[in-house]
Amino acid sequence: MIRNTTIKLALFYLISISFILLNIWFVVKKDTLIVNTLPFFLAILLLVIFSFDKIVYLIVFFSPLSVPLHEIIPGFVFDMYLPTEPLLFGLLILFFLKVIHEKGFDKEILLHPVSLAIYLNLLWIFLTCLTSTMPVVSFKFLLSRIWFVVGLYFFSAKIFVGGKNMERYVWLYVIPLLAVIVYSTYRHLGYGLWDKRAAHFVVSPFYNDHTSYGAVLAFYLPFVAMFSFSSFLTKKVKLISLAVLGVLFLAFVLSYSRAAWLSLIVAIGVFGIIKLRIRFKPLFLTFVTFVTLFLLFQTQIFMQLEQNSEQSSANLSTHISSISNISTDASNLERINRWSCAIRMFANKPVFGYGPGTYMFKYAPYQLKRDRTIISTNSADGGNAHSEYLGPLSESGVLGFLTFLIILGTVIYTAVNTYTRLTDVRLKAIVLAALIGLITYYFHGLLNNFLDTDKLSVPFWGFTAMIVAIDIYSRKEIYTQKNPA
Repeated sequence: MIRNTTIKLALFYLISISFILLNIWFVVKKDTLIVNTLPFFLAILLLVIFSFDKIVYLIVFFSPLSVPLHEIIPGFVFDMYLPTEPLLFGLLILFFLKVIHEKGFDKEILLHPVSLAIYLNLLWIFLTCLTSTMPVVSFKFLLSRIWFVVGLYFFSAKIFVGGKNMERYVWLYVIPLLAVIVYSTYRHLGYGLWDKRAAHFVVSPFYNDHTSYGAVLAFYLPFVAMFSFSSFLTKKVKLISLAVLGVLFLAFVLSYSRAAWLSLIVAIGVFGIIKLRIRFKPLFLTFVTFVTLFLLFQTQIFMQLEQNSEQSSANLSTHISSISNISTDASNLERINRWSCAIRMFANKPVFGYGPGTYMFKYAPYQLKRDRTIISTNSADGGNAHSEYLGPLSESGVLGFLTFLIILGTVIYTAVNTYTRLTDVRLKAIVLAALIGLITYYFHGLLNNFLDTDKLSVPFWGFTAMIVAIDIYSRKEIYTQKNPA
């Protein structure tokens, strides 16, 4: 026993002295403090090996605070969000090591219908990488998508097994998001809170612009609202949640993101439909009626829209009115320009597309002179296709578009069925909040695309994992009740 203790002490002092000497050498000879980062990386390595859930929590916590590499090292040959994407890559390696060592993962998660839909989408992305016009770009896109799915969907679902840790996952994002809100609001004050133009850049470098910032706020508002009014939480937690809800909503308004505002309105409508238990058939008939009326009167509708000359503005009512301005509002017209390019690209390569991640490099020749605006460029500045749906359509063809829709449809179907089946008040509220949060982005995805960033991927795949984990848990509970031991 004494000998083992002596050996451990000797190793401790040997490693410590070696580290100090190595650090001195680098400082004196190389004039760099790079060795000081070694303890941090060793700590991360130990967490990865012995406690992967802590790595997931670190990724969630740092996502609102992460900054792109180009902000730290301008002109670098590639870009990624730090420190989250290196951690996600590490989780990807760990996933494969666990599968090899344990000869599998949680089969209920791996074989869930949502997971199968994700595999189908990833398989088609892989096939279109092989046919891509820019294979290196496409395979980088695929790798990025895989590490988001593995780290934020599969590992998160594993953490959520048994209906656990879901509130923690939400708060770990919301708390640093509050710091970003304070930072951006303070900067906004310098220009005047109602200066709409300042909203575009005051969130930098943490968010690309006000639209991704608004999308994240819309994502988390349903959850924080649920925490504020739920019967299963303590009064203290509800009061804190209510205060946070007020801060998030103020930031949501100050984001001046019209797409985010619209997405929340649509999500509230879906919330009402679920709460009122309106059946699918009347909803489908209503949808078909509206589509038919639009097709019959589209000329008159577009003529009416073209008469709207309201510009996006600091005045909230004018800013809202400008949503339907397709005649002079540069932001709206540029979206139409990008969408038109995506559709023309799809028409040219309808089966395999140009390759995942290639839109920004290939869309320029498809811009028509009449569609260009004062903010048009040839390098996709300010966003790609501005659509989570038309982007895959142009990059991966019709099946890229359809397989993405299959994921969304499977998640919605699973969430609604799970919500209907559940009797546990807490889990029922979490499923509904997760679904409504996702609905905000499913709609927002019509107008913008941010799933190539950690900022939106954390709630998108994390909330999806919550629904899957609760679905699996609730089915087990029902089976146990019907088949008691």
